[in-house]
Amino acid sequence: MGNMTPLYQQHVAMGAKVVDFGGWDMPLHYGSQIEEHHQVRRDAGMFDVSHMTVVDIKGARVRDYLRHLLANNVDRLKEPGKALYSCMLNADGGVIDDLIVYFMEDGWFRMVVNAATHDKDMAWLNEQAGAFDVQLEERTDLAMIAVQGPNARERIHQAIPAGAERAGALAPFFAAMVDGLFIARTGYTGEDGYELMVPNDQVEGLWMRLAELGVKPIGLGARDTLRLEAGMSLYGSDMDETTTPLESGLAWTVAWEPEDRDFIGRAALNRQRQAGVARKLVGLVLEDKGVLRNHQKVIVDGLEDGEITSGSFSPTLGHAIALARVPAGIGATCQVELRGKLVTARVVKPPFVRHGKICV
Repeated sequence: MGNMTPLYQQHVAMGAKVVDFGGWDMPLHYGSQIEEHHQVRRDAGMFDVSHMTVVDIKGARVRDYLRHLLANNVDRLKEPGKALYSCMLNADGGVIDDLIVYFMEDGWFRMVVNAATHDKDMAWLNEQAGAFDVQLEERTDLAMIAVQGPNARERIHQAIPAGAERAGALAPFFAAMVDGLFIARTGYTGEDGYELMVPNDQVEGLWMRLAELGVKPIGLGARDTLRLEAGMSLYGSDMDETTTPLESGLAWTVAWEPEDRDFIGRAALNRQRQAGVARKLVGLVLEDKGVLRNHQKVIVDGLEDGEITSGSFSPTLGHAIALARVPAGIGATCQVELRGKLVTARVVKPPFVRHGKICV
């Protein structure tokens, strides 16, 4: 048995197929991954994401610490509750993890990092903290639920009526304390909705209230196809410590200004930018029959081969899509080696789907 979230027994009672995910026993699906995918695109679904790591970072120099630690610039966070997506890099510019950080108040930021990278993330955060005299508190007392879909916000407002007005006023990528809960208008599906941090002893009650309002539980399988359609990268597949944000479709998360902000990995990224980035992350849409899978070879005429980093059948498009790291000079089409056979794929700019609409 692996680690279990406070909602584990609810997953079992709801018929989940449980699998190991980064050392956690998590629901893969509750019967039909495709039905769960469509549920989120068309209505509302809820995900248990309590396996993710929440860290509160406090101290007089916490902003200086994060300016040094992250490739994106926390000086953009001026209003309490504002969120920022960023990569945390090593000295070579490789991605240690991708994360979201929230500005709570002066001297306090909240960070959410990935479950599978917990140990190395916490070691890195603590290693860098010493020079800035900040305190790190891992919030193991909090569980997390993501509620996503075109009707997600309405369902949340029904579930927490005392805080509905405050939650409804949140702009995208903002968070607030609402009726005793931390609610962020963020997500990993390409749909609108919220991510909620809830005390462990209250999360089961909220989960069941949402279920009574018709919000279906969604497993890791549909979470992956939803994020892939939305063109959202997955750590360990689309980027890791051997790749930089510039070759992972995440150049937009690197804040180059001001020039004197010496964040970890900046010098390496500068060298790569000046030399020209040889590889980039693109979207692929399969023009032939078949399913695109991780690690399949991508053949680009006259250039080196690339590789699919994330591939799957897209329930919304009705055929296979992928993210692939390929030579920067790729054209409008390429070929993918699928079981010894070459199939044609169209090269596109993600996302494939956003807010329920096909974009490619």
